[in-house]
Amino acid sequence: MLRIAVVGSGPSGCYTAQGLVQQHPGALVDVLDRLPCPYGLVRYGVAPDHEKIKSLQNTLRSVLEHERVRFLGGVPVGPEGVPVARLRELYHAVVYCVGAATDRHLGIAGEDLPGSWSATEFVSWYSAHPDAAADGFLTGARSAVVIGVGNVAVDVTRMLARGAAELSPTDIPHAALAALSASRVSEISMVGRRGPSQARFTTKELRELGTLPDTEVRVDPRELAMDPACADPGSLPAPQRRNVEVLRDWAGAPARTARHHIRLRFFLRPVELLPREGRVGAVRFERTAPDGAGGVRGTGRFEDVEAQLVLRSVGYRGVPLEGLPFDPATGTVPHRAGRVLRDGVVAPGEYVAGWIKRGPTGVIGTNRPCAKETVSSLLADAAALEREPVPQEPVTALRAAGIDPVRWEGWRAIERAEAELGASLGRGTVKLPDWRSLMNAAHGGGLQGLSSPSAGTGR
Repeated sequence: MLRIAVVGSGPSGCYTAQGLVQQHPGALVDVLDRLPCPYGLVRYGVAPDHEKIKSLQNTLRSVLEHERVRFLGGVPVGPEGVPVARLRELYHAVVYCVGAATDRHLGIAGEDLPGSWSATEFVSWYSAHPDAAADGFLTGARSAVVIGVGNVAVDVTRMLARGAAELSPTDIPHAALAALSASRVSEISMVGRRGPSQARFTTKELRELGTLPDTEVRVDPRELAMDPACADPGSLPAPQRRNVEVLRDWAGAPARTARHHIRLRFFLRPVELLPREGRVGAVRFERTAPDGAGGVRGTGRFEDVEAQLVLRSVGYRGVPLEGLPFDPATGTVPHRAGRVLRDGVVAPGEYVAGWIKRGPTGVIGTNRPCAKETVSSLLADAAALEREPVPQEPVTALRAAGIDPVRWEGWRAIERAEAELGASLGRGTVKLPDWRSLMNAAHGGGLQGLSSPSAGTGR
């Protein structure tokens, strides 16, 4: 039998496990995750109102319920858990699918002011990630600026404009639902440093902004005119052309009264977050212009946009895992077709897939071919790997090290507790928001670890 550990239970980890058991009849795969819950960014990154995308959990579930796959949650890998070297001793092969765990920084003055957050922190809060910051995003905020024009920026912009009626049927944690329902944010600016034709959001996500109840979307026609490609969108690739067409429609629409006003801004580069009364009060932008080579240049003209809440959505970045090589320039683990490279030499039995392999690019489906390549490399090495002796039962060694994994039955107990919590609130399933309640539920304690339905996301 070929014993394999897959570290990470998101799409890349599940697709890797699926490929291994489908192509190798003797493969036994343990899918390890630091969290007691599976599915990675599908559970903790997809917005709660995107139920169709979240239904991918059903596909991932079928992988984790395979007879030769085991889910082992609550198993940290690294200095605070199982060292990389020890994990390699317990399995014939280890595949790291750990994603990109941190945000890129703007690197400008005022970035750390109260009221300035990464978009990932905001997403973690409304997704009930147990490591999420305490509730405080919307305190005193009337205007918000979202820096970035990708799909995550669109997600957080949309969530700021959602009301209780639209969010209550979702699995959003109750504290986040209450805070967003009571929010006074009415002006939301989503800002990019380049032109509309270079924005990274998909047209489907973009169009959703125009369907929000009691919400007006505005685009400045002068900023569209600054982008040479917008004059003749027919020459653009289809995705960018469709984006420009949507933006042009909004630019030509008459103003109307609404509860929320979303402004899509372009050719503005953030240079400073300005403090007011001890927290962020505005963002100073420099007007940019096309440089003729696909980028932008500064013009020396500046504009301040009021904001008591700033969400920075300028990309993710991988972080090093102690014991694995790491390339800080790319935020990835060096590899050759998924095989980990140590000082340029293939490290037997160590592999990567997902964002830690290729960087934070692509959509969920991109993980399939990425995992397929890694699985092919591992199975090509399988005969040599199987000759190495490993323990018959890795869980025994984990428990000896003080780690008691949350098995699939524990995850199902969490699901039942979340359904029970939702029923008690007159809603559908509602996510448990913190480590204590999750672990209590996983070990059969139901909702006893949750102090109150409206509890925040404290650790």
